[in-house]
Amino acid sequence: MDDGWVLKEMGRGKVELKRIENPTNRQVTFSKRRNGLLKKAFELSILCDAEVALLIFSSSGKVYQFASHDMDRTVAKYRREVGLLDSSNPQFRTMEFWRSEIDELKRSINTLEARLKHLSGEDILALGMRDLKQLERQLKIGVERVRSRKRRIVSDHATLLKRRVKLKELQDGNISSGLVGENACTMFHQRIVHEEDFHNETGLPL
Repeated sequence: MDDGWVLKEMGRGKVELKRIENPTNRQVTFSKRRNGLLKKAFELSILCDAEVALLIFSSSGKVYQFASHDMDRTVAKYRREVGLLDSSNPQFRTMEFWRSEIDELKRSINTLEARLKHLSGEDILALGMRDLKQLERQLKIGVERVRSRKRRIVSDHATLLKRRVKLKELQDGNISSGLVGENACTMFHQRIVHEEDFHNETGLPL
């Protein structure tokens, strides 16, 4: 049929419904059936003294409605019947707020977990060249910060050891022992620095 009907006989009265592909026919059918549905809703409310509310949204988002009584009252009644809170209720707004917060936290957690996996070298097949370069820069910066912190700790330990040796010198008055202690601190610091340089040149883990 050329008026947009899509009912097809499937044997012994069975029919199949499917989307109308032609835009013009689809719009004509929508207008006809929308008006028919609105008329039926009106008749039902009059004949049976029923409280009827009907909402129809077209594919373009335009709304059509019929309400035998106040639409807001009918919707509020429906929400109470199915256990939903009224949108004007402060408790409902509070629940909506926390639901939104929870969804936002879930998205943040997923983003952080994905980033952590990337930093560990996992799940990087979907990353493009730009993302990989950025990840590489982040890793280099992180490694340099770790090495800088290690050097600081070694330096602090060496300084503390020197102070202890000098304090021991003052207590014992042994100059030769102080010289030995001073050399020991220097050798300790040089050994740590040498090991770090070795790891940097060979690429071995710190």
